[in-house]
Amino acid sequence: MKSMPKLPISVVIITKNEEENIADCLKSVSFAEEVIVIDSESTDNTVEIAKSLGAKVFIEKWKGYGRQKQSGVEKTKNKWILSIDADERIPPETVEVLFSLFNPYPEECITAFSFCRKNILHGKWMKCCGWWPDRVVRLFDKTAGKFEGMVHEKWVISRGKVRHLDAVIMHYHSGYFEILQKMNNYSSISAKEMFKKGLKAPLWKPFFHGMWMFFRSYFLKKGFLYGFDGFIISFCNGLGRFFKYAKLRELWKEVKKKT
Repeated sequence: MKSMPKLPISVVIITKNEEENIADCLKSVSFAEEVIVIDSESTDNTVEIAKSLGAKVFIEKWKGYGRQKQSGVEKTKNKWILSIDADERIPPETVEVLFSLFNPYPEECITAFSFCRKNILHGKWMKCCGWWPDRVVRLFDKTAGKFEGMVHEKWVISRGKVRHLDAVIMHYHSGYFEILQKMNNYSSISAKEMFKKGLKAPLWKPFFHGMWMFFRSYFLKKGFLYGFDGFIISFCNGLGRFFKYAKLRELWKEVKKKT
């Protein structure tokens, strides 16, 4: 049987203990010429699984989301890069769109493409709480920009335009524990970044921002239409915003103790 041609795309994935996700993720990008995995010293079988499926694996200490992904981009051989996370998948219909884009090649003035992310929790497509259309730039010309940001990193273009595609990337959430873990991790990183910039948070700020984010997610972004899952997502969104500022206050308190 004749094998399918590969697209002149390099895929970049960052990992840390993703043995449950990495195989399905890599299988979904088998259309790409090259796959680079930047692993942050996993203690499970992530690295072994990735290598067995043909990925080029580099083990590096954690530098932050933006820097970690940029490190992967700098190791690629192709001009066009597709960046995805281990818990994401490229569905067959999106693969077809990608083949059409590279037939023969994207327009010269277009240096990046954005996709809508379909967030799946407990088998349901969550179109609430700001989780849809959840548009992200994931396919780009590596010579026309770079990754920036420690949390919620994004590809920032230096030239050209972004074309918005109707194609989707599937994003699978394993459950409430994972959502809570991410909330805790992101709020810690955000607090440290604000601390480095010298920003402070008065006592009212954690409460105000936490309650506003919950209200926005649950009511304005229609989390209430999605039952208990919608409530949990909204609650964690609010909790994340609350702890972002609460942890910032804590960092300043530690400084005062030392002086």
